[in-house]
Amino acid sequence: MKRNFKTTMIACFAGYVVQAIVNNFVPLLFVTLQGTYDIPLNKITMLVTINFGVQLLVDLASVLFVDRIGYRAAAVLAHGCSAAGLILLTVLPDLLPDAFTGILIAVIIYAIGGGLIEVLISPIMESCPTDNKEASMSLLHSFYCWGHVGVVLISTAFFALAGIENWRILSCVWAVIPVANGVAFLWVPMAPLIAEGERGMPVRELFRNKTFWFLMLMMICAGASEQSVSQWASTFAENGLGVSKAVGDLAGPMAFAVLMGSARAFYGKFGEKINLDRFMVGSGILCVCAYLLVSLAPSSVLSLIGCALCGLSVGIMWPGTFSKAAASMRTGGTAMFALLALGGDLGCSSGPTLVGLVSSAAGNNLKIGVLAAIVFPVVPVIGMIVQGRMRKRNMA
Repeated sequence: MKRNFKTTMIACFAGYVVQAIVNNFVPLLFVTLQGTYDIPLNKITMLVTINFGVQLLVDLASVLFVDRIGYRAAAVLAHGCSAAGLILLTVLPDLLPDAFTGILIAVIIYAIGGGLIEVLISPIMESCPTDNKEASMSLLHSFYCWGHVGVVLISTAFFALAGIENWRILSCVWAVIPVANGVAFLWVPMAPLIAEGERGMPVRELFRNKTFWFLMLMMICAGASEQSVSQWASTFAENGLGVSKAVGDLAGPMAFAVLMGSARAFYGKFGEKINLDRFMVGSGILCVCAYLLVSLAPSSVLSLIGCALCGLSVGIMWPGTFSKAAASMRTGGTAMFALLALGGDLGCSSGPTLVGLVSSAAGNNLKIGVLAAIVFPVVPVIGMIVQGRMRKRNMA
């Protein structure tokens, strides 16, 4: 394959697969880690919070150092941390006096890699000379979904064939992907994110820009719309299909991830023929309908269908907002992408939190919690419709 920007795009696609690995592999081992090292369940489940908490901090910190060390060095560092965390997970729990401390160190290291990947890959992709950047961005983000599906399917198959007690082997196998992709980022060509002679907008300037805050709100709502339902998909699958928790954990999130990836791949394929704003508004309206189906349907099966439709509807929200940001704020630079990633992650954590709090207040009624979270897809739909009308009025 020629050393051209196609190789850069492939490396970007693989980068999101790496992020899917670091976010979704260890949760599959929670029960095993708990039993093997006699760790309380509350400590084990805390690893998810720590993973995303570290990624939030990396989103914020990257504003200070990514431009200084360069995107290439930062991308290699990101993949190195991801691989190191997966490998250390297999040895540190047995080496250190406290197994949980070993697991925690490994999670923090790969979370640094995952956070950097989230900040870096989208702007690197945006800088590639492509015919339709919005479609390319959507296709890029679909690879996180395919990575998620692949991690669950391959890991489940491996555990069934080789036994879950051999999870350390699989962890090292997964580490090969970030190692290989980190090597690729050493040589793939990279174009500057900002044209020569221009400078990236500093954080203060971004904070004074109304468009930036609108996009930030869009990102928060995108993350919250996605995770408010995704986090509870296994519960709806378990209740709707009458299956075990293990099967529910596979069926619910898998259906959600497949349809979310399909929506992104669809726009990636046909995006040049589709107006992005209209597609995002239509997806937002479908998302509202999906939330209503999840929360108000009389049957658990219909609620599960609503979960799947939610995956389909939220697919374009995150990459679409990135594309709108790149088009409307060309000199936003690293700071803009990092802060938008931070907003998305804040949404990913706040959405499920709101669902949980409202559900608890309503007597553990999960459907009431999801109904309260309908505000997250409603806000961007109203915002984009109002913005579109204001744009038409200004052009008149």
